[in-house]
Amino acid sequence: MRYMATYDLMETMRNANQWLGASARALAAFPAAQMVPNPFVQLTGAWGEVAERSFARMVTRPDWGIASVVAEDGRDHMVQVTPEITRPFGDLLRFRVQGRREKARRVLLVAPLSGHYATLLRPTVQSLLPDCEVWITDWHNARDIPVSEGHFDIEDYTLYLAGFMRHLGPDTHVIAVCQPAPLALAATAYLAAEDPAAQPLTLTLIGGPVDPDAAPTDVTDFGRRMHMAQLAEIAIQRVGFKYRGAGRMVYPGLLQLASFMAMNGPRHARAFSEQILRTARGEAGDHDPHNRFYDEYLAVMDMPAEFYLSTVERIFKKREIARNAFTLRGRPVNIGAITDVAVKTVEGGKDDISAPGQCVAALGLLRGLPARMKAAHLEPDAGHYGIFAGRGWRDSIRPLVLAFMDEHRRHARTGTRPKTV
Repeated sequence: MRYMATYDLMETMRNANQWLGASARALAAFPAAQMVPNPFVQLTGAWGEVAERSFARMVTRPDWGIASVVAEDGRDHMVQVTPEITRPFGDLLRFRVQGRREKARRVLLVAPLSGHYATLLRPTVQSLLPDCEVWITDWHNARDIPVSEGHFDIEDYTLYLAGFMRHLGPDTHVIAVCQPAPLALAATAYLAAEDPAAQPLTLTLIGGPVDPDAAPTDVTDFGRRMHMAQLAEIAIQRVGFKYRGAGRMVYPGLLQLASFMAMNGPRHARAFSEQILRTARGEAGDHDPHNRFYDEYLAVMDMPAEFYLSTVERIFKKREIARNAFTLRGRPVNIGAITDVAVKTVEGGKDDISAPGQCVAALGLLRGLPARMKAAHLEPDAGHYGIFAGRGWRDSIRPLVLAFMDEHRRHARTGTRPKTV
């Protein structure tokens, strides 16, 4: 399947469905169609509206949509999103709150490169902005990166993270969400050996597959079962002629979205059926719960093929991080070299993507880190999304993470060792 034709076929199918939805919506809107009241006309128009919006979202990058934040003075302050470092495969963005005294907490959010844009962490950013200065890794859609920019695998990703940490300095708190948790751990270990003064103050790992075998899920089982040559043949395609990255080998976002939808097919089918009925009754809106969720969920991006394949092979199959056998440009990266960065893990009791046990395994690798600088939290009723953006994050996890940061920031300032949070 590694041909432009298969990539362009998927884009053609998506474009055709978007056109069909737009056509159905337009036909149902003609005055002649309204002459005789008929539920079929309303349903046809509603289907068209939902279909057009859904298929259009698949190739649209969501906006951050964070216009302002309330500061301690009780007033709204404008938020400016600016790239602080720009690189071919990803930028470092800063959310700068205008007219507010700079906060002591400096937070780097490491967003996953797993098929969705960094805007998936919009709720996380919004919850942190009132109390922190926030930066985030903004990974680019591989379809828009020219082939001339070269390749990008998990080693390149790790070096990007190390560079961002070095840029922000040693008073930074790093929060890695989901997929980048093991690589954020490796980047910190790399700095511990190469540039100790650039290490962050704290590292919080949220729901990441540090040891995928600690608690297998459908996601990890797939990685273990699939032969790499077979996976490359099935999943990898060349970007078609429509985009700047034409010819680049990628794992297409549309293909990943299809697999996401298939995992919970009946639930998604019911959600769209109910949305069509709500639209026909005039009860749907641009910002209703369905559209808020699916506008983000359906907005997918392509991953560089070498990044996707190296993640499956080295993180899931060979378990290089879990075995402390990860290498970077041929040099071993020893997780045990981390001796002065407080590390906290967060897991969700109902997480079916990175099950409890996979992330907390990181603490066992930190043999050189004192026990008082390690912490773990399990949120019993939270699923994967809930541990970084849902109720579990807002009500329980976020306060614990902020307290963890503050305790170890005081340690850095006074030289005393805090108790574990």
